[in-house]
Amino acid sequence: MKNKDKIEQAYISKQIKVLSGLTAVRKRPAMYIGNTSTEGLHHLVYEVVDNSIDETLVGFCTFIKVIIKEDGCIVVEDNGRGIPVDIHPSEGIPGLELIMTRLHAGGKFDHQIYKVSGGLHGVGVSVVNALSEFLEAEVYRDGSIYRQSYRRGEPVGPIESLGSTKKRGTKITFKPDSQIFKETIEFQYDILQARMRELAFLNPSVKIYLEDEKTGRSKEYHYKGGIISFLEYLNKNKELIHEKPVYIYGERNQVKIEIAFQYNQTYSERILSYVNNIRTKEGGTHVVGFRSALTKCINKYT
Repeated sequence: MKNKDKIEQAYISKQIKVLSGLTAVRKRPAMYIGNTSTEGLHHLVYEVVDNSIDETLVGFCTFIKVIIKEDGCIVVEDNGRGIPVDIHPSEGIPGLELIMTRLHAGGKFDHQIYKVSGGLHGVGVSVVNALSEFLEAEVYRDGSIYRQSYRRGEPVGPIESLGSTKKRGTKITFKPDSQIFKETIEFQYDILQARMRELAFLNPSVKIYLEDEKTGRSKEYHYKGGIISFLEYLNKNKELIHEKPVYIYGERNQVKIEIAFQYNQTYSERILSYVNNIRTKEGGTHVVGFRSALTKCINKYT
């Protein structure tokens, strides 16, 4: 009881800690990426790629390159519009630095620049920066090349101008921090391959190139057939009940819906559902609505 009394007496306002900037992310990384094991490690890559995919969704990005470097770094490069580098009017720092170093900073909150988006909606890339030993952002925008480097979430220096270019887009190079990811900081090609393939199926207008410099493995993913191609991939080598997949597309209140399904001779049901490219493993109202509509149609037909 005496120890308890001492603890209660010690709990006063000065004991309350306020974590500023990205310190909170480094202190409690699992709150942002789930865990610091293999799954959380690869989630860093997904967050950066999701930013590129968001550029695809608004019609600007057609190519994404993901490279596992021999030194353990990851490079993600796209040909989107490039992260803005001009000075933010109220924060007084370049947009690139703002996005990289502040939580809840991004162009995805008012739905003017991005109507839809995946990932952590503007939080993702700053979290990646916070959990990286170092990160380098290179932007190709308005005919110029810009670069800024960071170490454990903090800028090493100001944005540099490196000359002119005809390219456009963003290249992010980062190495996970072994102080955070104590189990492993080695990326696995097969894990990344599954997600890159999935994103290519869901976004038929983009090509995604994945390469592992350590093993020499590489592949480009591009599926013009979209989710129909995805369905055919999932049903490969299965005995089908009907050869042609059922495909439905609709749009209402600025919400676009795509559905593809096909029956095979297996007894187990498999439904993959996504919202803004993010897998909804627990289902949701979109899955409930599909099931209800399909059941109603079958009952009406029979």
